[in-house]
Amino acid sequence: MLEGRHIVILGGSSGIGFAVAEAAIAAGATVRIGSTNADKIEAAALRLGASASGAVVDTTDEASLEAFFRGTGPIDHLVHTAGDRLPRGLAIGPDFDLAAAQVAMGARFWGPLLAVKYALPHLAPAASITLTAGLYAHRPAKGSTMSTAVAGAVEHLARGLAVDLAPIRVNAVTPGLIATEMWAKVPEDAQAAMTKAQPLPRMGAAAEAAEAYLYFMRAGFTTGQVAVVDGGRLFA
Repeated sequence: MLEGRHIVILGGSSGIGFAVAEAAIAAGATVRIGSTNADKIEAAALRLGASASGAVVDTTDEASLEAFFRGTGPIDHLVHTAGDRLPRGLAIGPDFDLAAAQVAMGARFWGPLLAVKYALPHLAPAASITLTAGLYAHRPAKGSTMSTAVAGAVEHLARGLAVDLAPIRVNAVTPGLIATEMWAKVPEDAQAAMTKAQPLPRMGAAAEAAEAYLYFMRAGFTTGQVAVVDGGRLFA
């Protein structure tokens, strides 16, 4: 069902986004990836092969998004996985940094929403949009108020957009601990300690998380839903 489809993946040069691109190409699609790092885009496109192209885009900058989507052509599926590490200063208390919180919201909430705004003129009538939230939305931890708020906002954004943009389908994926590049410097024993209480006591592979995004692309009767991919961490 993805053969011949054109898929745009923001954040597709690494991590889960790259795994989505690999899986989509394996299913017969062509992909266009976008991120802020030109070198990473070039390297990712080379690894993905002839079915991939890419361009630099800053999802917090409207002009950058407008230019990126102007060059995409018709889009069958849009995937948003972009999002940097959250900045310091987000713990609620005397040192709470409102500017840092606004940066976090810009990259992880306003960014996806603006991406949808500029993608809309290019989306096919039966297109899908898949956003990326986070497990803090369901399982807050000490000091995670902003992470919890942002992740929850993205899930509810997907539900609202599913109603507003129908028949375009909009869903969200909420990953748990996934072994992407950002975890490469974390020792294996530390990773094991973090995941030992899960029913599946390990970190997930990016390719495993990617399957949820491909499901949402293919599932023509599914919209406004959230897929949690966490090895059972949510109820551990």
